[in-house]
Amino acid sequence: MTVNSENTERRVVSVIVVNEASVLSRITNLFSGRGYNITSLTVAPIPDSKYSRLTIVTAGSIRVIEQITKQLHKLIPVLKVYEHADLVEKEMALVKFPISENLNEISILCEAYNGKIVNSGGNMIIAMVADEPKRVGHFLDAIKRYNPKEIVRSGAVALER
Repeated sequence: MTVNSENTERRVVSVIVVNEASVLSRITNLFSGRGYNITSLTVAPIPDSKYSRLTIVTAGSIRVIEQITKQLHKLIPVLKVYEHADLVEKEMALVKFPISENLNEISILCEAYNGKIVNSGGNMIIAMVADEPKRVGHFLDAIKRYNPKEIVRSGAVALER
């Protein structure tokens, strides 16, 4: 991020938009055009509506986030923008392991991080965890000794309490 501020910290912003073409590119262009980095971006339609929710994880000072929020409000398809103060936040990771690794230990580790083994094939297993982003990071550090072959990590999703 190009903003040099002593108070730069991780922020989670939700944006409710009309679900139509080019909305995502307009929002990401707003961030990139001002030199703000998006750490994670998750988009999904809101059930039984014509809207989608974007959950954006970025970093910045309170002033920077206020500026981003004001700019987002100016985009036509945006209905609501808010920074989460008190939130429940989760993230998911899928990890592929060779079948030759200790499946019992991997399974126990997954359970400690709200996960489980979700698929197995001829020479591999796939485990899934869904937890707070920091805890998903801790899980990914812990599983390195089991020689993961592939890791896919989702973006954060969040709701205010």
